[in-house]
Amino acid sequence: MKTSLVLTCIGPDRPGLVESLSRVVADHDGNWVESRMAHLGGQFAGLLRVEVAPNDSAELVKALEALGDGGFRITVTASDGEPTRAERLVKLSLVGNDRPGIVREISRVLAAHEVNVEELETSCTSAPVSGEPLFQAKASLHVPSSVSTDALRDGLEEIANDLMVDVDLETSP
Repeated sequence: MKTSLVLTCIGPDRPGLVESLSRVVADHDGNWVESRMAHLGGQFAGLLRVEVAPNDSAELVKALEALGDGGFRITVTASDGEPTRAERLVKLSLVGNDRPGIVREISRVLAAHEVNVEELETSCTSAPVSGEPLFQAKASLHVPSSVSTDALRDGLEEIANDLMVDVDLETSP
């Protein structure tokens, strides 16, 4: 039985941050299981999950927290691992002219349908012809079996017109 730890880290970006994290995990016989990391606004931001033997977890946490110097901050939270889900996995894609409130309005509809956002990635790019800011979002959603995909799609399409975005839902097999 392994202890699962979820780490969040953020700080000024510089070469070697991932190597520092991975070295500490490996030095404490931990296993780097999954992660999401990005350079955002001059900062390095990361989420990762590691597994370690229960006897090694306190020392690993102490060593990880010791990396938190020079403005780099690490938070470690113990996790029960992966919960079992009875929901369906649905992929959401959205694209439209950028404007404030898009994420708020979409997430409001998702919450109203008790949909859990498993993963969300957003970006702003220049539109090919006009050069105007173009907002794009991709999300993995867990939709409860009690919620119809059509009802969710209808709710999203209702606000998509107001937001002037295109929304697409794709149900995974």
